[in-house]
Amino acid sequence: MRRSVLVIVCLWATVVAGLTSAPPSSPRAAPAPPAPAQATTPPAAYVGSDTCVLCHTEQEATLTGSKHAQAKNPRSPAAANGCESCHGPGQAHVDDDAKGNIRKFAQMKPAEVSETCLTCHNRGAHAGWEGSAHDRRNLSCATCHSVHSPKSPERQLVQSTETQVCATCHRLQVTKTERAVAHMPVREGKMSCSSCHNPHGSITNVKNLKTGSSVAELCTSCHTEMRGPMLFEHAPVRENCATCHDPHGSSNDRMLAVRMPMLCQRCHIASRHPATLYDKDQITTSKSNRMFGRSCVNCHSQVHGSNHPSGQFYMR
Repeated sequence: MRRSVLVIVCLWATVVAGLTSAPPSSPRAAPAPPAPAQATTPPAAYVGSDTCVLCHTEQEATLTGSKHAQAKNPRSPAAANGCESCHGPGQAHVDDDAKGNIRKFAQMKPAEVSETCLTCHNRGAHAGWEGSAHDRRNLSCATCHSVHSPKSPERQLVQSTETQVCATCHRLQVTKTERAVAHMPVREGKMSCSSCHNPHGSITNVKNLKTGSSVAELCTSCHTEMRGPMLFEHAPVRENCATCHDPHGSSNDRMLAVRMPMLCQRCHIASRHPATLYDKDQITTSKSNRMFGRSCVNCHSQVHGSNHPSGQFYMR
């Protein structure tokens, strides 16, 4: 018992001696000073449409009643930053005596103009704009549309009608529609270029067709009586209606690209009747009935295809 007490006392003395001989503990390291904050560019300031109206009263008036001024529509500029939604923040423009530092679409490149419009108009019919035929030719949305000075009641076009807008570039096609034998609904205003084409581009075909991926699919969306399948199909009809017809109009009956029987003889030559090309002798000497009236269609009336068991020659 005495020995155990002696051992404990010795151990306690050793511990106390070690503590008294240990070097004093170093004070806790002070926290490192915070790194200096990096200088950041303050966000561009918006001044609000009320400030824009102080100078641009006429431009503001043109927006009244348009879709861009509908504040209840969350996707309209009026629901966001108003004028600055399209033209950019205006504080630098207000402070600039030269009145720069703002998006002026008349002075911007076409791609930059379209990029601004695509921030909102990037869905539905506008989804195929980038890389489309009009985009590749450096046209912009402002080429056909005007936000502040539209001439048409619909779509804010730069001309009073859609046909007039398309005619500024597509003169040949629009002129064809004015011929006596052409698409009658176009002249009557029941159809327009956008009835068949999507001017904002297509992701399925190269002709900017609005429906389907081929001319035949587009045409049969209205001319359903020509849609197959047929028991006896006519190859040109299945491939492309424009092989025989000019969809924009023609000087020939039924908007044919070439007058019959010459139209048929572009493919059917040196076979059956006649064995040679139709010429003046067919009119003067032979007096062929195939040179007049409905020509080849006098007999081959089912030229678009036949479902009759014996209609392999497209006859009645």
